[in-house]
Amino acid sequence: MLPAPLASIDCWIFDLDNSLYPASTDLFELIDVRMGQYIAQRLGCEIAEARIIQKGFFRDHGTTLAGLMKEHGVEPREFLDYVHDIDLARLTADPRVVAALDRLPGRKFVFTNGDEAYARRVLDRLGLANAFDGVHDIHAMDYVPKPDPRAYAAMCARHAIAPERALFAEDMARNLIPAKRLGMTTVWVDNGSEQASHDADPAFIDFRIADIGDWLTEITEGRA
Repeated sequence: MLPAPLASIDCWIFDLDNSLYPASTDLFELIDVRMGQYIAQRLGCEIAEARIIQKGFFRDHGTTLAGLMKEHGVEPREFLDYVHDIDLARLTADPRVVAALDRLPGRKFVFTNGDEAYARRVLDRLGLANAFDGVHDIHAMDYVPKPDPRAYAAMCARHAIAPERALFAEDMARNLIPAKRLGMTTVWVDNGSEQASHDADPAFIDFRIADIGDWLTEITEGRA
């Protein structure tokens, strides 16, 4: 039986990168390199300048892609295919996460600013290929990324999610704000990922955890 604060949850929503696996895996390091290469090639600049542009887009638009689309007319699938063409060998399955997700009652979704093809590759490496009822990705968001409230509303509409009975776990604290405003229970996976603590407002965080495997095990085994 789940602990009382979570007993009414019937929909469990998880961010993908640095949430369903430890930030220490640093998978984004590989994506980061690819993003820099893409920007340098597309804009004809040096890698150092490309990195500055990339981080500015992420800060100001929610994702690097959103900034590239708005300011440079980049085609999203081309960009996503390029930056996600990485080796996933550093990812390994965590048996605790696999078992705990299986024990969770209700539906489960991945909500990611990446694309579904990449998400499916990651989930497969994590032993979670069949753990979720769906993936709500950047294409489904019509390229309006988290933390834009429209992305959350679209996900709820698409999957008939009642926010007051849903939980959202995410490493980027700022991405929890729209979820909480909709009525979702929020979990901040505070595991040290880049810019994770930006806009970390306790008013929008119901649970603050360091490791998704530890927390899921605790709540599903009745030890929370």
